[in-house]
Amino acid sequence: MDSFEVVGGKKLSGTVEASGSKNAALPILFATLLSPGKIKLGKVPKLHDIKTTLSLLEGVGAKVERAGGDVMLELPKLTSTEAPYDLVRTMRASVLMLGPLLAREHKAKVSLPGGCAIGSRPVDIHLIALEEMGAKLELREGYIVGSCPGGLKGAEIKFRFPSVGATQQIMMAASLAKGKTVIRNAAREPEIENLGGFLRAMGAKITGDGTSDIEIEGVTTLHGADFQVMFDRIESATLLLAGPITGGSTRVNGMETECLEVYLGLLKQAGVEITSGPGWVEAKATGKGAGVSFNTQPHPGYPTDIQAQMMAYLAQVNGVSHIGETIFENRFMHVPELVRMGADIRVDGANAEVHGKPGCYQGATVMATDLRASAALVLAGLAAKGTTRVRRIYHLDRGYESLELKLRSLGADIVRKPE
Repeated sequence: MDSFEVVGGKKLSGTVEASGSKNAALPILFATLLSPGKIKLGKVPKLHDIKTTLSLLEGVGAKVERAGGDVMLELPKLTSTEAPYDLVRTMRASVLMLGPLLAREHKAKVSLPGGCAIGSRPVDIHLIALEEMGAKLELREGYIVGSCPGGLKGAEIKFRFPSVGATQQIMMAASLAKGKTVIRNAAREPEIENLGGFLRAMGAKITGDGTSDIEIEGVTTLHGADFQVMFDRIESATLLLAGPITGGSTRVNGMETECLEVYLGLLKQAGVEITSGPGWVEAKATGKGAGVSFNTQPHPGYPTDIQAQMMAYLAQVNGVSHIGETIFENRFMHVPELVRMGADIRVDGANAEVHGKPGCYQGATVMATDLRASAALVLAGLAAKGTTRVRRIYHLDRGYESLELKLRSLGADIVRKPE
């Protein structure tokens, strides 16, 4: 198990390149189950969850090749319809195998998933929707076992919550279903649109992705495609903070502003100077930090995946900030670790009050509890006086491609050490 050792107090400045999005690549990889054709995907990040997903696909018969950021897949015939516990237990997104397997093979056996301990994140929204499409599902010995002998059928489905995973699940399943499927109260995240673009590239008939109502007209078969994964907006948002939190500046190439407007607007309010152009954004410290207030919300609101990183930044600027977490009930687990480093943060249920103070961070040994908390602790370590050791960074390796290399290119003193 590795840890990061960060020697703080260095002003970071420079340019880094945005990686491909983990949150977009995972559903796109699972969507390849729907097609027997040859598929080439570009800008696929090299991450632990991606490696696990490719192993899952190989386990059901896929031929997989990787060259740099490109992944080539072909699955003319499935040899299995099971996603085993040993692989699925490490990541949440593996439940997305269920819909494609039911759609193509009319049966599936998928282990209940694992992942970060940031809340219950139940899969019942997925299961209810698939049952509305004609699937018979049962939980058996830790597995979701499903069948639909006559194939899935189109249906009008209304989610009680705009679940990203459930929206992706039904978009994939409905692509090969009989008739039309309409998803009401669908998630609107940019990764939903990226998946829709890939499904259309394979021949699916989908409209409305990126809005609250998505329509899918089922087709009998899908074909191969050549497609590129979108940039990782969460990684980009994290890297943009690395400069300002140390009094410097960061420019991220390969990203766009449209899907991060709320976040960038709050950075400006908090005293960060933001400039941008086609395919790049730069964030620069001004020395005029101020507290801000926000609640996490489904897109196009403030992303929960950037809550911890923003909190780490706000803890060391003048002013009081208020943060409400409305998505995951356990997503303040990074707070005690930031407090150990000198932050003044007070939590009351789903709300946190951050009393910012410049220069508050002192180096300490801290424990990462989930993927985004890991990034927040690294950011705090960059700003701290002395040395910070961030333990259990296997969480971070699930979602950030070569983070220490990118930070070192900006001037950070950060090394990976085995424990």
